[in-house]
Order: sequence, then structure tokens, then C-alpha cells
Amino acid sequence: MKINKITLIIPWLLFAAAVSGGLVYYRGHRGQGAAQQQETYYCPMHPTYTSHRKDDSCPICGMNLVKSEDTPAPAAQTGEGKIKFYRNPMTPAVTSKTPMKDEMGMDYVPVYETAGEAKEVGGRAPIKMDNAKRQLIGVKTARAAYRTLTHTVASSGKVAYDPDLYQSISEYKEALVAREKVKGSSWPEVHERAEALVRASELRLRQLGLSEQQLDELAGNAETYANLLLPGAKAWLYAQIYEYEIGLIKAGQAIEATTPAYPGRVFRGVIKAVDSILSAETRTLRVRAEVENPDNMLKPEMYAEIKIKITLPSRLSVPLNAIVNTGARKLVFVDKGEKGFEPKEVKTGFEGDDYAEILSGIRSGEEVVTSANFLIDSEARLKSSVTE
Repeated sequence: MKINKITLIIPWLLFAAAVSGGLVYYRGHRGQGAAQQQETYYCPMHPTYTSHRKDDSCPICGMNLVKSEDTPAPAAQTGEGKIKFYRNPMTPAVTSKTPMKDEMGMDYVPVYETAGEAKEVGGRAPIKMDNAKRQLIGVKTARAAYRTLTHTVASSGKVAYDPDLYQSISEYKEALVAREKVKGSSWPEVHERAEALVRASELRLRQLGLSEQQLDELAGNAETYANLLLPGAKAWLYAQIYEYEIGLIKAGQAIEATTPAYPGRVFRGVIKAVDSILSAETRTLRVRAEVENPDNMLKPEMYAEIKIKITLPSRLSVPLNAIVNTGARKLVFVDKGEKGFEPKEVKTGFEGDDYAEILSGIRSGEEVVTSANFLIDSEARLKSSVTE
């Protein structure tokens, strides 16, 4: 009897040990599986093939798998969630909005939406990049902020030699003198003719570019602007401003001029007037400035290079090298830290020497990429061609 009992107990003990060992083995391997799900590996040539095994290889091309920087979303792992599109398993760039098969009869692979996923802009997809790669390609960023913008208008010009304007000024002053002489006349026709002559002279001077302030100065000044013919202590300079910059120029702004005849010498002055008629041939507007002329260094018709520095009030801006101009739109890549780089379309306004005004697209305080934009843009386009 004792032997029979022992015979019955031994199988039960073996069964219990097997069950206990199985549970331990199951729990251990289930934990390993959960750990493996946290890391995903994919084929560089066929991104649709993924695996949780580091030492696995692609069954299509045989290449070793590489670690994905993106953590797969639960919806993509379980097949749940909204499907964005279907991708050809052999040619990832080929996609479809509906389920279908390729030429070999293989099913297109569904691609699922990821919660909180950033949108693509202009054929550029958001990308992720670790710190090592950031340092390798030299990524630098700057903050979008309100700044005082400066812009230098550069133009070519010359020292004035303008007999026509000189003659018109002389005629205007003579008309003023004639009007003054007939001021006491009792004949209304004499007054009308004198006034008509003055108005005609004023109109001529306005057409030649003189401002109202200069006309007032002429009326109360005996000077006849002889420096239009032969410069003296001061010289007149004429500069041609392109049409897209004329809105920045006005009388009273400071001007700097240099000439090849005197390397390193800067002649400073003030803009006196801006012409009212645009040149149809060159699409430029003439600016008249008066500059200092020590020792009569400047000669009539001498060539000069003109610089006019413009300052605008504080505006939201980013560095010029942060903007990627695709032709159809302007983009910046916003640095989201661990989330990577997100492309955003922006509208720009005034472009200064170093910064561009931002009218819409990003907010103050956002970090934008200012270097390695070309490499980031290329990777964003490549990712877009694979995922779209």
C-alpha cells in the first residue's frame, strides 16, 4: 500500500513542477516580448517590413534591419485605428487609398494614423533626429522674436550735372521776381499772367523732382543752385532706386556715397527730394541728395556708389537663413526637441539685412532651424515620398 501511494504521489509532484516552470517561462518570455515591442527595426530599402528582432534581416533584399527612431503607435501594432493609405510592399513610394494587390499578388500594407502626428507641408514630412546626428550635420537654431529691422538700400549714382534743372530753377526765380514787381499793378490781366508763369515754373520743377519744401526754400533764397553745374562746398548726387524699394525712401534720410576715385573715402549727406515720375526703361526712381564736398573732390558726372540705411519698428522676425524658399511657398523647420523638426509654411513681409519679417505661420518664441536646412529639407522630402 505504501508503494502504491508513493507511485501515485510522484506523478502529481512532477505535474505541479511542470506547471510552475511553464508559468515562469511564460512570464519571462512575455516580458521579453513587451521589451522587444518597445524597439522596432526596419529595412532601409523596404521600410514596410519591420521586426522587433535586432538580428533579423529583410526577406525581400536580405539587408540587415536598422533601428527605427520612431516608437510605433499601438494602433499600428495591433491593426487598430484609422488607416491613412495602403503602401506597395515592394515599392514603398507607390501608395493607394483603397486596399489592393500588386503584380505579384501581394496585399498592400496599411499605414495607420498616429495620435498627435504633425502634418506634412509642401511635400515635406516631419522628421526625428537624435542629438548625435544633429551635431554631425551642424544643426543650429534661433528664436522667432520681435526685433528692430534694418535694411541697406544699395544703388548706383553720379555727381549731378543738370543744366536743365538749373535753367528751370532760374526761370522759376525770375517768375517770382516778376510777380513781385507787378504786385501793385491795377491791371488784373497782369496779375493773372504773372501767377500763370509762376505755376508753370513750379509744375516744371515738380516734374524734375523737386519737393514742396525745396520750392519754398527757392522762394525765400537768392541761391540759384550753381552746384548743379559745378560742385562747391556741397555737391548734388543723383541715385537710382529700384521700384520695389521706393516705398522705403523719403526726404531727410541720411545717405553715404563712395567713389572709385577716392578709395575708402565716404561722403555723407541727406536726401533732399525723390522724383515723382518713374523711369519706364529702368523701372527706377531718381533720388536727389546733397552731400559734403571737401576740397571740391567730387566732379560733375563722377560715378558713385550709394548706401541708404533704413530702420523699421520692431516686428516678428526670424533670420533670413531660416527660410526655405521652394518657389511655390516659403517654409521654416521648427525645432520640437525630442519630437524632431516640423515644417511650417510662413508668409514673409519686409526683408532686412539679417532678418525677415514673419506675417503668419509661426509664433514668437518658437525655435527655427538656421543651419543644415538643406539636409533637413532633403530628408523631409525623402520621408514624404515614402509615406505619402
